[in-house]
Amino acid sequence: MSDAQVRSAGEAWRRHGLGRHRADPVELVRQATLAASSHNTQPWRFALEPGGISILPDLSRRCPAVDPDDHHLYASLGCAAENLLVAAQAAGLDGGAAYDAAKDRVRVELEDATPVRTTLFEALARRQNSRCEYDGTPLNEAERRLLQQAGHGRGVSVLLLSGAQQKEQVAEYVAAGNTAQFGDAAWARELRSWVRFNAREAERLGDGLYGPVMGSPDVPRWLGVLFMRLAFSARAQNRKDIRHIRGSAAIAVLFSEADDKAHWVEAGRCYERLALQATALDLRTAFINQPVEVPALRPQFAAFLGIGPRRPDLVVRIGRGPEMPRSRRRAVEQVLA
Repeated sequence: MSDAQVRSAGEAWRRHGLGRHRADPVELVRQATLAASSHNTQPWRFALEPGGISILPDLSRRCPAVDPDDHHLYASLGCAAENLLVAAQAAGLDGGAAYDAAKDRVRVELEDATPVRTTLFEALARRQNSRCEYDGTPLNEAERRLLQQAGHGRGVSVLLLSGAQQKEQVAEYVAAGNTAQFGDAAWARELRSWVRFNAREAERLGDGLYGPVMGSPDVPRWLGVLFMRLAFSARAQNRKDIRHIRGSAAIAVLFSEADDKAHWVEAGRCYERLALQATALDLRTAFINQPVEVPALRPQFAAFLGIGPRRPDLVVRIGRGPEMPRSRRRAVEQVLA
């Protein structure tokens, strides 16, 4: 979509009666794209429609090796929907989001309201998946309460695990997940395809996992691929992940009452809200989803958590640490339907 088409779409959207406070739908979409997504695939398309915005799955960006049932893809749509609602509220629009199974989309309904700039809105541009070591400082009660509130939604709950033994057990499941994934050649190929080993590659494509974001140097692609093939191993990743988990203040596990797309979307919304709340508290977050990505491990992990038949959706470590380089995002004209 060209710049002229983007402007035309925004003007048409406002003519349908939204935007009494001159909300810019293109800017709302841009802020929505700052949301989290697996491998930073950004698997979404946004349609400006009368009375709201629909978020559509971009199945060309799915990751069948790490996410064979598209759970993370639909959770990513929920992350984008939550960002969109937070940004809309600051722009003078209020509403809600729901998964529309008939049209396979997340429909965000909006109406004019009084602008409200929340601490979550202020955190939109700062939230990141911080793959660094945290300092081990525990959460205080006020922080725990706010994170618990942020992580709950319709049919979705959150557990905050902060005991040393709990963290050790989570680390064991993460290590088992790493071992399984590193032994899967398709998983390794898929991961390499989404790694952007240098700034030029990251800027050109606007997506994927930029090497320095993961603590790796900026190198030519051929060298990065060679390194991953020769030195990137489950043993090395386990050492790193176990150290990172031990240094976290808490591990958040989001889980759903039902295993369907509507709940996957809601889990994404809850994660994004929790991550924005953490950012507002100057806390860092990072996914450690291995226990929920390996199908054989998932029910064992659920049993450890004591959640019965419910699906554990996302696993996130939380703590205090430095800011990291940021992943890139594609331009709005590339994601408007």
